[in-house]
Formats: sequence, structure tokens, C-alpha cells
Amino acid sequence: MPPQQVRGTPPPPPPRPRPRPEDDVTTGVFRAHWLIIPFQVLAVTLVFAALVGPILTQFGFAWVLVLAVAVVFGSLAYALPAWWYGSFGLREDHLVVHSGLIRRSSREIPLSRLQAVDVVQPLLMQVFGLAELRIELAGGDGSAIRLRCLRRKLAEKLRAAVLAHAAGLSGRSPEAPEWPFYRLPFLLLLGALTFRVPVLLSFVLLLLLLTAFAVFLEPGALGGAVPLVLGLLRYYWGPLARYTDFYASLSSDGLRLRYGMFQRRMQTVPPGRVQAVRVVEPLLWRALGVARVEATVAGYAGARQGDSADLLPVAPRGRAFTLVNEVFPDSDAAVVPLVVNRRLLANAAGVDERLFVSVRGLFCRVTEIVPVERMQTLRLSSGPFAQLRGRATIDVDTPPGPVAARAWDREAGEARRFLDALVERARRARVPSAGTERWATRSTMHGESAPRRDGEEGPESPTIGAPKDTPGT
Repeated sequence: MPPQQVRGTPPPPPPRPRPRPEDDVTTGVFRAHWLIIPFQVLAVTLVFAALVGPILTQFGFAWVLVLAVAVVFGSLAYALPAWWYGSFGLREDHLVVHSGLIRRSSREIPLSRLQAVDVVQPLLMQVFGLAELRIELAGGDGSAIRLRCLRRKLAEKLRAAVLAHAAGLSGRSPEAPEWPFYRLPFLLLLGALTFRVPVLLSFVLLLLLLTAFAVFLEPGALGGAVPLVLGLLRYYWGPLARYTDFYASLSSDGLRLRYGMFQRRMQTVPPGRVQAVRVVEPLLWRALGVARVEATVAGYAGARQGDSADLLPVAPRGRAFTLVNEVFPDSDAAVVPLVVNRRLLANAAGVDERLFVSVRGLFCRVTEIVPVERMQTLRLSSGPFAQLRGRATIDVDTPPGPVAARAWDREAGEARRFLDALVERARRARVPSAGTERWATRSTMHGESAPRRDGEEGPESPTIGAPKDTPGT
């Protein structure tokens, strides 16, 4: 019999639920979800049936069945221990990853080298509630860490703990709050992708070829339509599926991007990792008053740089420049004084204490913005014909990416003065102790106290900052 409660005494508190192992991701050892084992066995079996099965049919169905069963059990005998030995976990501010069965591999990665963190959910993983955690590190194309087939909640908790360690905080710090910045309307995305000269011309040409086939029954018209259809799938349907339900927000952990129709992705770019930005305004988009924001992000290499370059695929022009100002705090790219060069192709360039800005392009206007403290090298070049004309070009080099900022075809004396000004301002802007690691526990480049997350001591405003205007459109 349960003891009777004495009248007038408060009821005992309910027992606390025992915390699950994945609630605290800073301790313990973790593995991929067990569903990865049947996926691997099924994949190996299907490859065997597609490649080797037709060859073995001449020996009879029984041989094919026996070998298929052997392949299933053989792949299972390999996949099960490989899954068990493939573990990972956090050790203070290091990520430790063990992999391999026949050839064991162990990696211990200091999270201070973290460049970006992505949570990716392909369509099949969305069905089963799984996700992949991608951690980009400084060190080239082969340095990325990919933790596949994790439970979605575990992947999100790991992302928050990894970002906290990279910021110099405790891995148990609560996830940093975020401020809404911009949500891309679907109709705007659809209209912007359609309202492009190459897409419109391709649509018109495709209609002409289909009309020619329907009127003259010419099979060659269908042959010409095939590459147009493939091109439209690549440059129209691809971005449409990729950036559907695009949402951008700001937090002390950096810029957070969520997007994707069939492959859902949550991308987090920590503070200081954006090295340069360009705002692209195609000819027809200027009539709509919209632009695209692309960035060179440190840590992304090779094809991953191109996949992660778009910070805003389509946005109003004012909102695009607002994002630039949030990514590069204490600056305003729209007010940098520009010197226009009207010889040959019209272009302009200018610099202030924070930014170097160049504008080029007649039909497609491109505005490239580089913080002066992140310029890697400066080059003054002049070819044979430019020397005869007394002209020179200044190149501002940044890490590999979509941004290639330069001041085109300047008068030689003006180019030299421009170069000297860039060198002097870059020297003044650089602070030896102001790296991009542990951004939440050090001073910023300008000596101000950096922000921290909720529950930590220090200011509460984010490093990138809450929107200066009203929240996202």
C-alpha cells in the first residue's frame, strides 16, 4: 500500500525522467543510426544483381540465388562491425572520429579550426527522420567531416555543441537564439528564375522547335529540343528545387540558412568566415529591383564552394545590401565613395576604412565587396597595350570563390595611389590577435567586447547583430 499523504503537506514532486544518452552530446560515444546497415546491404545486393546476375543466369537460377544469399550475408558480416567501430564523440573542444574495419582510422579535430557547419537531409533521410552533419574545417578539400545517418535531433544537438566549442564556450551552452532576416517568397523565386535572358530565349527556341515538329513532322526538331530541355532542367528546375522554402536568420553563431525541396539543408556560417561578397544584378532583374548575394566562404573547397556560395538567391536590392552590412559589421557598402572609369567598359572602384568595393558590368551589374583586413594579396598589372596607353589594373586577391575584385584599366598614377591607399588601410585594419576562432570569448577586431550566448556572461547582442531594420521581409 502506498503511504498516505499527511493532511496539509504539499504533494511530493513527480520523479524526474531519466535523461536519454543523446540529451547530452558532450559526453559519451555515438554512432550512425542502425538503419545504415540494411541500406548498405541492400545497395551491395542490388549492384550484384544488376552487374553479375545477368552473367550468372546461364548457369541457372539456383546459382544466382545461392550467390545472392552469400552476398547478403557477406555484406552484413562487414557492415555490422564496421558500423560498431565507426564511432565519434566530443572530447572537450575536440571532435574525435573513429572509422574503418580492416584499416582503422582515428581523427582528432580541434574545433577552433571549424569554418562552417551544415545539417543536410536528402529526401530518403527525411522519410526516416535522419540527417547528415557536415563540418567544414580549415585545411583544404580533404579536411571536411561527414557524419552520416544520424537522428535529426542528435545532428542538431551536435551542431549546437560544435558551434559552442568553436566559439570558445561550453558544449552544454544553450543554442544561440536567432533573429529572422529574410524569407524568400516562392512566387518571387519562380519569377526571378524565369525572368532571365538565357531562360527566356531557351523557352522561345524550344517552342519554335516544337512548333516546327508539329507542323512539318521533322524529327530533327526533336533532336534539337533535347539539349534545350536538359539545359532548362539544369538552370531552371535545379535552382527552383534547391531554394524552395528559403529562410535566412541571424544569430551569435553566425548566419543561418535553411532551404531545399528534396534535400533539406541547414547551413551555418560562423562570424568572420565570409571573406568577400558580390551582389549580382542581371539586366532583367534590375527592372524587378532584385539581386543575388554570393560569397567566398572560408573552409569550403572545390565543388562545395559553389554549392554554398549563395547567401541570398533572390532578394530585394536593399535587403541584399543589408545582409552585406550584417556580414561585415560596422560597415556600409552603399556609401563607399566610388571613382568611375568611363574608358572602354564602364566600371567603378572605391575604398574606405572598412571595405574595398568595385562595380562592373553593363548588362549584368556585379558589385564586389572585400573587407580591407581580409585582402590576401594586392597586384598591380599592366599588359603591353595597357602600358602604351598608360593604364594599369589593381587585383584584390581573396581565397578561391566567386568573388574576383579588381579596379579595371586605371590611369597608371591613379592606380599606384590606389594601391598605396589599400596597403595602408589593410595594415591599419589588421589586428594580430583578432582571428576568426573562439569568436564568443575574445574581443572583436575593433577592441569591443564580443557577445555571448544566453546563460553566459557578457553582452547579449549577436556578433553579426540583430537586424538593424525591421525583421525579414
